[in-house]
Amino acid sequence: MPTSILKNYPPARLAWTMWGLGAALYLIGFYQRVAPAVMTSELMKDFSIDAAGLGNLSAFYFYSYVAMQTPTGILADRLGPRKLLCAGALVAAIGGLIFSLSPTMIWAGLGRLLIGGSVAVAFVGMLKLASHWFAPRQFALASGMALFCGIIGAVFAGVPLRIMIDAVGWRPVMTASALITFMVAVAIWFFVRDDPSEKGYTSHNSAVPGGSSKYTIVAGIREIFRYRNTWLLCLIPGGVVGCVLTFSGLWGVPFLTTNYGLTPAHAAALNSAMLVAWAVGGPLCGGLSDRIGLRKPLYVVCNIALVVCWAAIIFIPALPLSLLTGLLLFAGLASGGMIIGFAYIKESVSPDLGGTALGILNMGVMAGPMIMQPAVGWILDLKWQGEFLNGVKIYSFNAYRCGFSLMLAWAILSAVLIFFTKETHCRQKIDL
Repeated sequence: MPTSILKNYPPARLAWTMWGLGAALYLIGFYQRVAPAVMTSELMKDFSIDAAGLGNLSAFYFYSYVAMQTPTGILADRLGPRKLLCAGALVAAIGGLIFSLSPTMIWAGLGRLLIGGSVAVAFVGMLKLASHWFAPRQFALASGMALFCGIIGAVFAGVPLRIMIDAVGWRPVMTASALITFMVAVAIWFFVRDDPSEKGYTSHNSAVPGGSSKYTIVAGIREIFRYRNTWLLCLIPGGVVGCVLTFSGLWGVPFLTTNYGLTPAHAAALNSAMLVAWAVGGPLCGGLSDRIGLRKPLYVVCNIALVVCWAAIIFIPALPLSLLTGLLLFAGLASGGMIIGFAYIKESVSPDLGGTALGILNMGVMAGPMIMQPAVGWILDLKWQGEFLNGVKIYSFNAYRCGFSLMLAWAILSAVLIFFTKETHCRQKIDL
């Protein structure tokens, strides 16, 4: 073979290391995202808040996370991911310290706001690294593995976090979490590089990180929304992730302890198991989609399956614990199908708008829990029948059913909208 066409691509170990340091921030972001679920009682007591207040406190993370997605995508395209990931980790550490030391609800909300806005760079930064360090055929798999890493963070925010909180309290644990985040910022700065060329290897992406785009920022966003798939793919994952993170990220533990008699540790373990199933479903669906060369059919099947599971969980009271567990696990596994959307949207727009498109899609992903967590809390307070346990409000199965029905409605809409997307056949297309 002529030497002129030989490609000196980076070794897999180095590529996964670069990607993995970005994944460390995503893991931390997911940990912080669902941590309130296992300390609902502590937060409600310390800050004297009800279900709606707790929903808003948790959702402060999502408010800034969603707001940062479009700027993150644009900056990832123009500046490269290394600086974004490092800055994000540093600000997340500061936000974590503010949250752990907060004397009032206002300070706690500020801490959550800083955490959400800063870790918002992690997912898009990771995928931007993947587009340069991995071959295109591995992109959906890398997206799925990103979700897997995030869920590991969520698992740490389940039983392990609950055990540590019981041992030393939530504030010292969250302070330690902030210090670990600072160490990740340092590691990213010293070791991550935007492109293999900076290490003497051939890049898998023809675009140079931080290179100029033919589109201005406003024109780029306008161009992205010229594609029909962009609109649809941004609305769809909110229904999927809204269900998973509204349940496992906030209301699942009190729902299971109140209505199924589980201990907080047992309920947290069941929530974590659902998130693990989600983590498994991500790379499984991403890899299978790459293998069959199609995006749409698998996405459709996954969304229909999760609608069926959530409908049973929400509308059938007193399910046998084994059946409830199976439904939660299968709902988590099917939710992994949402990872297909990232490869789907990247293939649906101009290549030099990939980072911006991924950021806009991630904004749609997080819109689900951002809207649903406080909305479900508001419904719970409306349906509250005056019951308290150890100074904390207790909500009936009917109250949860009414609140969770909002999630189910969005999930049904998502399943319907997928039918209107246009298949890309796993190939980059410009005009759809």
